[in-house]
Amino acid sequence: MPITNTPKVARVDDAPLIGPTLARAFDDDPMMRWFFPDGASREAALSRYFTTIFTRQYVHHGVCERTEAAAAFWVPPEAQAKAVPDAETIQELLDILGDRAGLFRDAVETAARHTPQEPHWYLALIGADPAAQGQGHGAALLRSGLGKADAAGLPAYLESSKPSNLPFYEHFGFTVRAELRLPGDGPTLWGMWRRPRGPADA
Repeated sequence: MPITNTPKVARVDDAPLIGPTLARAFDDDPMMRWFFPDGASREAALSRYFTTIFTRQYVHHGVCERTEAAAAFWVPPEAQAKAVPDAETIQELLDILGDRAGLFRDAVETAARHTPQEPHWYLALIGADPAAQGQGHGAALLRSGLGKADAAGLPAYLESSKPSNLPFYEHFGFTVRAELRLPGDGPTLWGMWRRPRGPADA
């Protein structure tokens, strides 16, 4: 019996589910493999990473939703100035990243320089457990967030580091706005933009 893919609000006490789920979801992601090159320790490190940014950052200043096998973190425009890690969170992330911390910092700064300036809903991340692939978990979360952006009459923006995901986002109305090569011979990021849709466009 497939597990439910109905989105629900993610709360702090969901962290034991969300961290490992996202770790499995991003295990084959080119950027995460670049940040965490050691395959033996990657899943544990990714679980710590996602748990940290969820519990210390996005759950307080973003719109976080989950299913039983996926999670998505959105940031509406009015929260974007607040949804940045504080000094303690940054130090925790640097500890998790170890000698890759400099690459991570450079990547964040590169992406930030290309973030659109006009008000928008930012999809910070979305991921589904590969064991539940094809059951609509990611699509359900994406529709839920885009519905909120559309209701506010605002566009949406995301960065994808996995080329095979581009058609998925294009299906929901995103188009590639920028192609960024991360410094330090890093992977490519695709900045994707989606204009708001009204009821007649849905």
